[in-house]
Amino acid sequence: MYEWVKAFHVIAVIAWLAGMLYLPRLFVYHCAAEKGSVQSETFKTMERRLLRIIINPAMVATWLLGLHGACARWLKDFAADRNRHSQKFYRLINEIPAILMAAIVILAVVKPF
Repeated sequence: MYEWVKAFHVIAVIAWLAGMLYLPRLFVYHCAAEKGSVQSETFKTMERRLLRIIINPAMVATWLLGLHGACARWLKDFAADRNRHSQKFYRLINEIPAILMAAIVILAVVKPF
């Protein structure tokens, strides 16, 4: 049974990280869309669905991480046309989950310590 639990945990982590990698990328493109445009409204829908259907359930299945809360707040800011950050900021934030993922995998597989 342990192997099944472990397998579902890894699947949840991968789904969560995939969402966390994609959501800030949507924010990068959303910054370039004119407020109130069809494109901006489409990004709002995509961001909301990604968070509610993929990221939140996967996160609950793994563990609560601080960056998730920030992304949820940024999503609400975009939804209300109150974005306060630049594309450069979201590009930087976009890389954090990838760096964390690489570090976690190396620590788990290589076990350097």
